[in-house]
Amino acid sequence: MEPIAPALDFLHDVGTRLAAADPLHEVLNEIVDFVTDFLSCDSCFIYVVEREELVLRASKNSHPEVLDRLTIHMGQGITGWVAEHLEPVVLERDAPRDPRFRPFSELPEDTYESFLSIPVISRARLVAIINVQHRDPYPFSHREIKAISAIGHLVGAAIEMARLENEVSQLSDKLEARKVVERAKGILQTDLNISEEEAYGMLQKEARDRRISMKDVAEAVLLSHDLKRPRKPSSSERTQ
Repeated sequence: MEPIAPALDFLHDVGTRLAAADPLHEVLNEIVDFVTDFLSCDSCFIYVVEREELVLRASKNSHPEVLDRLTIHMGQGITGWVAEHLEPVVLERDAPRDPRFRPFSELPEDTYESFLSIPVISRARLVAIINVQHRDPYPFSHREIKAISAIGHLVGAAIEMARLENEVSQLSDKLEARKVVERAKGILQTDLNISEEEAYGMLQKEARDRRISMKDVAEAVLLSHDLKRPRKPSSSERTQ
């Protein structure tokens, strides 16, 4: 008999994560934790489909240098093959010797013996890939493969919703940053009597030299401008 209670608890947790401040990573980390506990695996990666590429968005092991940065093209390596063919790949041993295998030097897990890669599909559309690895040869059972595939189908919609929310949040942040930069640019143009292009170049150079974002530089310009403005007396000061 399948362990229904843990699966129900897991699905409930995934649903509550959608209301978190960073829903995409919260949802994916919940899936990684569940898969890791279920299979007692040494590694679990989740790649999310974004702009026709696969982006590493969650990992059991810490990989801060590549998380959210490492991308795989469709058809590239075993993961890309699974994404292109929408079929799972099960390698119980000698995974690095598979002809589809493509190593990434940033990931020590690429030397592991066993490899299970499952496509996550929602509404007939690929949304993610779940990869499971063991250091030593591991005989994946039919039950384990079926269970991870079922989890993929169940959480596919949650991953897609979280990804869309994340994109909307990022777009909102970019628009807000653009507004701040535009305001700072206008202030520099007026105060220094320079062109729009020159003002933008100044902000860009400061950001590059100080190794901070243009939004941070622009906010500093706005703060400096506000501090130079004459302070209006408060109502109590006016009545004295």
